[in-house]
Amino acid sequence: MLLRCWRAGSNVALEPLGYDTAMSTENKSLVKRWFEEVWNKGSARAIDELLAPDVRLYGLGEPMIGPAAFKPFHTAYRAAFPDIGICIEDVVAEGDMVAVRWSAAGTHSAATLGFDATNKRATFDGMSIVRVRNGQIVEGWNVFDQLGMMKQLGVVKT
Repeated sequence: MLLRCWRAGSNVALEPLGYDTAMSTENKSLVKRWFEEVWNKGSARAIDELLAPDVRLYGLGEPMIGPAAFKPFHTAYRAAFPDIGICIEDVVAEGDMVAVRWSAAGTHSAATLGFDATNKRATFDGMSIVRVRNGQIVEGWNVFDQLGMMKQLGVVKT
């Protein structure tokens, strides 16, 4: 039996994971929609629809709580890479959790990430793990190859 581990300070609680394949399928669809609408189409409206009001997002700088905290990050990246395209390579779901391996490509054409536009194309990979509740994303953990992206843009020397 698989167990989920919850930590609160020094306390640890274990809870059995359920196996609801219908929920897993719905959650995969929601996360695919997130990447398509929010990133590929740049829809700020979809952010408010798909993120829970108390969402917690990690791995994109300082932890973000709520859609309003995520929007400046989204705006900066979409402005820096207006032609960004994200392709979902793999998606796996179990209960309320969805794991995604993705790749992205775009041309860096604005100075919204703290350095001048390079007008160079960059490709980079990442992974996201998302927890869904009531049809909205409530937690997200993200990692992506920022160093590789910065090297391709010529901002960081190898």
